Amino acid sequence: MRFELPSVTLALLIVNIAVFLLMQAGFGDWLILHCALWPLGPDQLAGYTASGVPLTVGFRWWQLLSYAFLHGGWAHIGFNMLALYMFGGPIEQLFGWRHYIFYYLFCAAIAAAAHLCVVHFFTGGFYPTLGASGAIFGLLLAFGMMYPQAKIIALILPIPLPAWIAVIGYMLLELFLGITGTQAGVAHFAHLGGAVGGFFLIQYWRGKFPIRPKRVLMR
Repeated sequence: MRFELPSVTLALLIVNIAVFLLMQAGFGDWLILHCALWPLGPDQLAGYTASGVPLTVGFRWWQLLSYAFLHGGWAHIGFNMLALYMFGGPIEQLFGWRHYIFYYLFCAAIAAAAHLCVVHFFTGGFYPTLGASGAIFGLLLAFGMMYPQAKIIALILPIPLPAWIAVIGYMLLELFLGITGTQAGVAHFAHLGGAVGGFFLIQYWRGKFPIRPKRVLMR
């Protein structure tokens, strides 16, 4: 049986890879300056142009989504695109392309908001954040909810596990790493934010809240 990747998932793969290749081709600094997710607060000096004009960086509203199309290295984009390939297709086919793309971007934006809050109120620092991981964790959460008995192999324990067990285990690991700061340089609370955002959006689409959608998408 031939498997064809759904159109939006394929488009997301192409766009992410194309942007990454642009970064490798010499546009990385410009993209990070303008499209990575920078912390809330006043702009800060990033350097000077060749003509001596100061360059400043800071938060802009479009960064809530644009950061999710940037990646910091081959391993970074490789893992994210592999997960998008594995989990994006089944979720797009289940949700339909309109709900799917909204879900993906919603998870990315909630992940960004969670990360901004953690940096602003707890960790501090002024550095860019980039990567599709928040949206990917939303897809992983959706897969675990929609296909709980499907067998997947978690990287932390390379044996087939029911999706719901693997997803819960992965989320608990992310929470532990985020609280302890064990794995520096990784936005663990952005990952968790994307998953939590995805959970509540799915529950809303299921009609589980007092304010309900016009049409219940799934049970």
